[in-house]
Amino acid sequence: MKNKEYFQNHMPGNVCFGCGIHNRDGLQIKSFWEGEEAVCAWQSKEKYHGWPKLMNGGIIATLIDCHCMGSAMAHAYKSEGRPLDSEPEYRYATGSLNIKYLEPTANDKPVELRAQVIEVKDRKTTLHCDFYCEGIKTVEAEVIAIRVFDSSKNKIQNIFK
Repeated sequence: MKNKEYFQNHMPGNVCFGCGIHNRDGLQIKSFWEGEEAVCAWQSKEKYHGWPKLMNGGIIATLIDCHCMGSAMAHAYKSEGRPLDSEPEYRYATGSLNIKYLEPTANDKPVELRAQVIEVKDRKTTLHCDFYCEGIKTVEAEVIAIRVFDSSKNKIQNIFK
């Protein structure tokens, strides 16, 4: 697909380390729809290794977390039948992140994340995310994203409600 519409391009003021387009020192992930899956392709840098030639587990967790928060936001817009640059704006925060590291992940090869929305209930979106390196699933995660901001209400909502 040419001219992908990246979710992160529609998050004004986002300075998050993982997904913020306004954080030049961050990971700068880009997520997009491919059918019903949210996809992110990313290439690590040497500084993100854990053991030599292996990606750091915290970086993997950050990639999954940020990809899923953007995916939850994009899914909300999609389910309402509106474009990503429309009002009201929504933002999500992590309710839980359950990661299973299945295989070591090379730090010098591109990785691909594929997330699907499993369930939406009120402000809570449950996602499943698979993490691949060279076509091998190295990590899987179950993630709960909670809508914490709705610009129509013009306030940050309590994540614990």
